[in-house]
Amino acid sequence: MNKRIRVVVVDDSAFSRRSITKMLDGFAGIQVVGYAVNGEEGIRKVIALKPDLVTLDLEMPKMDGFTLLRILATRFSTPVVVVSAQGGADNVFKALELGAFDFIVKPSNVASEQLLFIQNDLRNKVLQAMDRKPGIKTRAERTDDRNVTRYTCAKPESHPSNGSVHPFDIVAIGASTGGPPALQSIFSSFERQLPFAVVVSQHMPAGFTRAFAERLNRSSAFAVKEAEEGDAVLPGRILIAPGGMNLVLETQSGKVIVRIVSPTPADRYTPSVDVMFTSCAEVYGKRMMAVVLTGMGNDGSRGLRSVKERGGFIVAESDETAVVYGMPREAVATGCVDQVLPLQHVAHEILFRGAFL
Repeated sequence: MNKRIRVVVVDDSAFSRRSITKMLDGFAGIQVVGYAVNGEEGIRKVIALKPDLVTLDLEMPKMDGFTLLRILATRFSTPVVVVSAQGGADNVFKALELGAFDFIVKPSNVASEQLLFIQNDLRNKVLQAMDRKPGIKTRAERTDDRNVTRYTCAKPESHPSNGSVHPFDIVAIGASTGGPPALQSIFSSFERQLPFAVVVSQHMPAGFTRAFAERLNRSSAFAVKEAEEGDAVLPGRILIAPGGMNLVLETQSGKVIVRIVSPTPADRYTPSVDVMFTSCAEVYGKRMMAVVLTGMGNDGSRGLRSVKERGGFIVAESDETAVVYGMPREAVATGCVDQVLPLQHVAHEILFRGAFL
């Protein structure tokens, strides 16, 4: 970027404003140009300063963050990154549905070792939000291009052609940035329970996935819950991997159950989509569908090899609807993907194939 990204910080906490400003001003190419203590002041600052991006707290006096978010999304098209305390998990997902680009867990101690992780995460999300222009990859995605392992994905002889219908027992879905609204869209289209199970690995920190699952459960005919150790994988049930942990499947006494395992140093993203895909493929083989939705990075691309080798069917979200076309792009680059579809067609594909069980 040739010019600085101009940011306005909106938060009623003086401590949080100072912390976020210090984090962002510490990076070349990003400049905090103003702050506001509530939504009303936030609107005035946006009009006066015309920032490129806003960081936003949700619980504030006078005008809360939700009202400001609606205005920014509809009148100004200004990207918003929510910076929220962990206790407001349900509010975060409401904000994402209203159009926020992503969220960061608000740091509780500016002097803690956690600050560096939050600082880098905030910087990356600001860059991702600003770089999302049609046909242009983000700077991080361009860097990832140099690290992608490209190969030809060998298809087994028994694998169906792209146009055929193959029954499945499970749908495994991986997502990151932009994933919560995408998953909400897919699961709300499930108007009745169907004879397949769903497991999800959505990149998310610990403490958020339970509220996320409860929110999804309110709008889907499937039963949605945060996965727990020993949960049975059942038709009509959606299990969400706990934030910061990995979800794997295993067979015990003829039943498929969930294991919740800690990530390894090799797991760059958590919950790991690669780990989940590989585990599902080992248990279900050709009776699974893998879906890669919007997200940054390349998580899932390695796991797709196991899915394809065992005859599973693979769908990736298209650039047309993906908020960040990182994970789907990496999936397509493997040569393993059977169909690339916009989000609304991904939901239709799942329902269409599920109806043939």
